[in-house]
Amino acid sequence: MAPMTAQPTVRETRNLANISAYLIIPAVGVPVLWSMFQQQEPTRWIASGMLAIFATLFFLRERLLAWLPGWGIYLYLIVQTLLITGLILLPPGQVIAVIFFFILSAEVALLESPRISALWIALFSVITLITYAISDGVEALIIVPIYVAGYIFFYTFALQTTRAEQASRESNRLLAELQEAHRQLQSYAQQAEDLAVQQERNRMAREMHDTLGHRLTVSSVQLQAAERLIEPDPERAREIVVTVREQIREGLGELRRTVATLRAPVEADLALTPALRRLTASFQEATGIVVHLDTPDNLPDLPLGHRQALYRSAQEALTNVHKHAKATDVWVMLARRGGAIVLTIRDNGVGLDASSNGTPGFGLRGLEERAAQLNGALSVGASSLGGAEVMVTLPLPQEVIDD
Repeated sequence: MAPMTAQPTVRETRNLANISAYLIIPAVGVPVLWSMFQQQEPTRWIASGMLAIFATLFFLRERLLAWLPGWGIYLYLIVQTLLITGLILLPPGQVIAVIFFFILSAEVALLESPRISALWIALFSVITLITYAISDGVEALIIVPIYVAGYIFFYTFALQTTRAEQASRESNRLLAELQEAHRQLQSYAQQAEDLAVQQERNRMAREMHDTLGHRLTVSSVQLQAAERLIEPDPERAREIVVTVREQIREGLGELRRTVATLRAPVEADLALTPALRRLTASFQEATGIVVHLDTPDNLPDLPLGHRQALYRSAQEALTNVHKHAKATDVWVMLARRGGAIVLTIRDNGVGLDASSNGTPGFGLRGLEERAAQLNGALSVGASSLGGAEVMVTLPLPQEVIDD
């Protein structure tokens, strides 16, 4: 298995290894050299050079390992092991130099494979055993296990320090990612809140337009008719005024519900077919435009959102027919087509206004938004009867289709 080559891994053992070196190199090297120079040993300068090379390589090891390829750690350990062995065997013999293996035992924690690390520890132990066996004979069996335990301790402690620092670095990385994710979530939450506020404003605008706007439009038309009938038919005028009063009363009730709850739609408690019957009957009575309502007998039980969107679509389309179409008849047709429910409103009026360039008014934009919220679509075009045609298509939920 290849050794670890990343520079951060080298740094992870530097604390223990450096502390060991700061203590061991002077504690061992100074007495050895002092003794050799005192006795004028011929090999004193060779020992000094080997010790200097060992210390230099150790303190420059991070730069060396960063510069060397992946096998550089092995080259470093081999050279350092040869230097220590040379100091031990250099006449007149310095057995105490085996203590330098404590430093290397900490550094083999750099290796990626525990088996290879164990082989290095075994090598240090064998060299120590041979050294003491040559110098002390049988007494080596008592002294060597102490050194071997020291090698294992330095390796194990360095390895645990490495893992602890890796875990700490990983924790810091995860904490930074968590803080960044938290910041993004706060930003997304603020955006979602702003979007929710904007959507609620749009919904309120649609509610106000579809409810109060519709009521006031119809009431205005009825009051105009009542004004014309005051002299020729006062009884009919009175009936119209009573109807207008009822329309305004209902409009005020709808306004109060909208402002109070911002949710409850008109006719929310009614099935769609009865709601459309009441709407078209009221429209026909108020405007004199004949409404032909066609609804299926087997209409499924639609969700509240679908009922509200279709009811509002019919309400807005009828209001536009009265305001712009100059029609005498209007057809309101509700049908199920496969997995969708389709509402069509067409009239025999003057058709679409060419000056609008196909740009929908506020009411139709509101209907487009309602349909889009339910993954549906709104289309406005020319009717085969000469007027305009509004079609709203809403896909049915899967549970409704299954029923």
